[in-house]
Amino acid sequence: MTALKDSYPLYLANEARTPNLDLEVTDKYTGKVATRVALADAKTIDAGIAATVEAAEPMARMPAYARQEVLAHCVKRFQERFDELANALCVEAGKPIRDARGEVTRLIDTFRIAAEESVRMTGEVQPLDISPRAKGYQGMWKRVPIGPCSFVSPFNFPLNLAAHKIAPALAVGCPFVMKPASRTPLGAIIIGEVLAETDLPKGAFSILPAHRDGADLFTTDERLKLLSFTGSPGVGWDLKAKAGKKKVVLELGGNAAVVVDADTDLDDAVERIIFGAFYQSGQSCIGVQRIIIHADIYDELKDRLVAKTRTLIAGDPHEESTFVGPMIDEKEARRLDSWIQQAVEGGATLLCGGKREGAMLEATLLEGVDRKAALYAEEAFGPVAILSKFTDFNAALDEVNDSKFGLQTGVFTRDLYRMLEAWDRLDVGGVVIGDVPSYRVDNMPYGGVKDSGLGREGVRFAMEDMTEIRNLVIRRR
Repeated sequence: MTALKDSYPLYLANEARTPNLDLEVTDKYTGKVATRVALADAKTIDAGIAATVEAAEPMARMPAYARQEVLAHCVKRFQERFDELANALCVEAGKPIRDARGEVTRLIDTFRIAAEESVRMTGEVQPLDISPRAKGYQGMWKRVPIGPCSFVSPFNFPLNLAAHKIAPALAVGCPFVMKPASRTPLGAIIIGEVLAETDLPKGAFSILPAHRDGADLFTTDERLKLLSFTGSPGVGWDLKAKAGKKKVVLELGGNAAVVVDADTDLDDAVERIIFGAFYQSGQSCIGVQRIIIHADIYDELKDRLVAKTRTLIAGDPHEESTFVGPMIDEKEARRLDSWIQQAVEGGATLLCGGKREGAMLEATLLEGVDRKAALYAEEAFGPVAILSKFTDFNAALDEVNDSKFGLQTGVFTRDLYRMLEAWDRLDVGGVVIGDVPSYRVDNMPYGGVKDSGLGREGVRFAMEDMTEIRNLVIRRR
């Protein structure tokens, strides 16, 4: 497996710079410093933004085939550096190696989709003669790049969630500055290494690790035309309030539910729910947190879920057999551990798991959790899920909607009418039938409602956010 380098630069206006090595990146399993990364200060961030302004016109004038060639180069290089990228994820995010390989595959998919979409950005001819006063007028419109963009990416998918911002920007011709999460900057920096191999206009990209308290310019600078943030709701909505006139896209959190109807194949449901609840240690905004089960199958499915959960191997994420690795740090593990204890003190029953050692928290299931408890109402973002039962399908949908979040919901049912009812009634960004809410394909529209965010990712949909419609009206005498 490819080892990490001793140090990594930041990227300012397409160029590697190492003004310092002030950011320590730890191995999330051992807690030891794995490498060091250059850290951007306010002056460097300002310079990166200025460079995007200078690059805006040459980026907008890049022909579609040239943008596609850049993206295709990235696909090729990510394939060649597959093992290196997976190992970086395993170290900096504590992601089990099988999950890490899956994310690298998704990174490649996302850039490949963007390469395909970069030559499909079309407009429309529009008749304007809707009344006598418009006789002789004809219209048409096209999409043009919105201009310099600001991207802030999270720790849980350091590669693919960076890709969901970078790849669409390149596809439409937007220069950008990116702030990767301080705890997991390596994925974005390696993307920067690959982009630096291309002939993008100078200033097309800057990847600038920075501490949150010194990174206000990513949000407030008026030269930036769009802010795309993925992370916690508390931070995201605060950034939106500070963003000024720029467009804002927020992909935030959730406490995703899965509804399991009485006609469900239980063997299949167990496999998918266990995956959805505990893959990459539950640190996914669409990880299964609430499992809502029909009363007729509740006891049997509960027993199967508990038995399967107890078989999951936890430990070193580099081991092929590991399913549950560490949480991002001990502080987060302590937080979630306290929520579990509070739920039990409030009357919940601990079915399995619940033990913590450092950043390692056992895969945990509970039932009877009070809806006012943090473990129900907030985003757990760890290897914990809670069970409840229903007898009326519409009541189960109401229970899903009993949340300030609305990202995705999974529904196991074979009833066509219940599927359509779920699609109509669930107040979420996406409904997944026959699977868990944790399922995502990188070309689909992805995002939430309520506290879960604004706008949609998924390459083509992100490209729409990163462009503006420019109209043309032609008068013929």
